[in-house]
Amino acid sequence: MLAFDWMDQSFSCCGGDDGSLDRLLPSVSTGLSPRKRTTSQCKSEPPLLRTSKRTIYTAGRPPWYNEHGTQSKEAFVIGLCGGSASGKTTVARKIIEALDVPWVVLLSMDSFYKVLSLEQQTRAASNDYNFDHPDAFDFDLLTHTLRKLKQGKSVKIPVYDFTTHGRQKEWKTVYGASVIIFEGIMAFVDKELLQLLDMKIFVDTDSDIRLVRRLRRDITERGRDIEGVIKQYNKFVKPSFEQYIEPTMRLADIVVPRGGGNMVAIDLIVQHVHSQLEERELSVRAALASAHQAQPLPQTLSVLESTPQVKGMHTIIRNKETSRDEFIFYSKRLMRLLIERALSFLPSQVHVVQTPQGEDYEGRTFHGKRITGVSILRAGETMEPALRAVCKDVRIGKILIQTNQDTGEPEVQLHYLRLPKDISEDHVILMDCTVSTGAAAMMAVRVLLDHDVQEDKILLVSLLMAEMGVHSVAYAFPQVKIITTAVDKKVNDLFHIIPGIGYFGGSLLNCSHETTEFFPHGHTLYMTGMLSHD
Repeated sequence: MLAFDWMDQSFSCCGGDDGSLDRLLPSVSTGLSPRKRTTSQCKSEPPLLRTSKRTIYTAGRPPWYNEHGTQSKEAFVIGLCGGSASGKTTVARKIIEALDVPWVVLLSMDSFYKVLSLEQQTRAASNDYNFDHPDAFDFDLLTHTLRKLKQGKSVKIPVYDFTTHGRQKEWKTVYGASVIIFEGIMAFVDKELLQLLDMKIFVDTDSDIRLVRRLRRDITERGRDIEGVIKQYNKFVKPSFEQYIEPTMRLADIVVPRGGGNMVAIDLIVQHVHSQLEERELSVRAALASAHQAQPLPQTLSVLESTPQVKGMHTIIRNKETSRDEFIFYSKRLMRLLIERALSFLPSQVHVVQTPQGEDYEGRTFHGKRITGVSILRAGETMEPALRAVCKDVRIGKILIQTNQDTGEPEVQLHYLRLPKDISEDHVILMDCTVSTGAAAMMAVRVLLDHDVQEDKILLVSLLMAEMGVHSVAYAFPQVKIITTAVDKKVNDLFHIIPGIGYFGGSLLNCSHETTEFFPHGHTLYMTGMLSHD
């Protein structure tokens, strides 16, 4: 264990193992919970953390996956343990700010309190149930959730209601990330959890300081009196810390005295995590691109036949001198043809009907439960009218993913996600106007898979694609059908398709007022609609 005091910058080491903690999870002792918060998580808070350098997305995921469509490396998990009001959350935020990586998941033990039985609720109402005991936590669900997050899979996090001592109906969906910070008073108590932690940090704050913090918080925020707070601290919180929490300090890799103010210790932690992330490099775009150089286009790709009509429409929409109205008209026409082509790949079965003349006609009908369209905002939304024109009452979902124009990777993830219920049973037409590197498309496919959509039921539809994007998607998701009107050979240094048709939604295109909706993201309103030339 490494203890780092920022005052004298001295190090001390001590050994320890979890053998002394075989007594974990003993029977419940009598006590009163000092916790009075309404819920474990504030659902109104956006899944992000704004720092002076960047915005960090706490419900996002690394964009790139290996040839199997899975995350290349497991996430790096930091465990933060310490007594109540020791400053764990402050330390977590300081680490996130200093790390300067865009994908971080914050996981709190407060979300994993057990649902109380009627008898336990009665005891809690009479201040006779101890929430500061290991038995108060659902370690099975917590371990399962953290393991899935570490593997890069999406999870649903319960939202615990401290007024009803139960879980709210709607759980919060969180996606895997580069770094996971898991914090809680019992973070080091369970052996299975310990095995999932790559770094264990204990926040060691003087008991008097923790008591003062509790006094300030409980009196100002919870309307409690000084005598009651001190009595509960001495009777329940302090004994719990001494019996269950303090002994786990010996399991820590690093002990941080005085919490969030110890910037020397936090810098040391950040340096180590950075070195680990470099070894676990998640971006494999170059590998995916080079893996198929000079290789033929994949069999899962279907390109609309380049008839004189199709070639003529491409000539118009690729011409920088084309007027706005003509660009919209011919783009819509191509999109309609593209959607019709995509529908031909859906499963069908023989269906016999009787004509008005009383004769049987052997035709075909869709063989599946439903068709759902999912547009990658914002440009993908321009293809929705074409889908609605040929699929009556089709359900529509939306995913907002933005691409970092410096790296070509989707650094901003899941600003907005709205998928229809029971989408796992549907055939999904995933729509994006252009696909260059394939980054956003790959992430969107991964999100659909996270919602249990079958890979062979996903059709990626794009007006124009680059060879790099085609190979990347097909390499990672070999069962996804790819349909486009044309494939261009190159991508330039700005990750634009060459020769291309410009960047849908960018400086060459803007929104008309045909279909306008607003989607919130922080203080920004994203206006979506038919995109056209300036």
